[in-house]
Amino acid sequence: MIRYKNEKQIDGIRISCRLLSQMYRELAPLVVPGVRTLELDKWAQNWIKKHGGKPAFLGYGPSKNPFPGALCISINDEVIHGVPGRRVIQEGDLVSIDSGIVLNGFISDKSVTFEMGKVTEDARRLNTITRECLYKGIEAAKAGARLFAIGRAVEQHAKAAGYGIVREFCGHGVGLEVHEDPQISNDPHGGPNPRLREGMVLAIEPMINMGTGDVNVLDDEWTIVTADGKLSAHWEHTIAIFKDRTEILTEDI
Repeated sequence: MIRYKNEKQIDGIRISCRLLSQMYRELAPLVVPGVRTLELDKWAQNWIKKHGGKPAFLGYGPSKNPFPGALCISINDEVIHGVPGRRVIQEGDLVSIDSGIVLNGFISDKSVTFEMGKVTEDARRLNTITRECLYKGIEAAKAGARLFAIGRAVEQHAKAAGYGIVREFCGHGVGLEVHEDPQISNDPHGGPNPRLREGMVLAIEPMINMGTGDVNVLDDEWTIVTADGKLSAHWEHTIAIFKDRTEILTEDI
């Protein structure tokens, strides 16, 4: 069931989103070749706690295997949900970092793909097109439009560039829970297609692969990788739908 937010709730989500964007600004200079992903996650956990929030992803998921970090850190062929650990980031890597904050009960969600130093032209193009896909999707997210308009905008831009689109995972409602309805496919074919209405808060997140859109799950039961081992990129913003506009709540300011 879609949860529509009132003005007070959107204000609370907006504050959480601003805090998350601030965290990314301070995290970005630390995402460099030579750092272990676990070091970045420890920094993020401490930062969020210091600023009065809770990591939205830490402990999320099944009780037998909850997610162990505040950051999903996915490198190169890892699409999403990469588990922080002893892996060292290398020059030339694409590093996608997805995170969320719970602040006073309100949840934010954002992902950025960082380019580590001198990446290949192919990697840079993939990352650029994926970020463009995000903003194409946001442009289509207007009150009165159908939900599928978001995914079609993402799909058309990615396919025109010759890339694969991840279908098994998608964007979603957010704000009062980490994942809410509606699900927002980046390759929309079938299923519910409601109109976008005032009070919807959505996480739009294209996951675009250099090769096939097919993916596999690693033995940790979290990390999603491309089926052909080729690169992937992931960008995400939390947005709010109003009658007269769409606001990017996690936009950098």
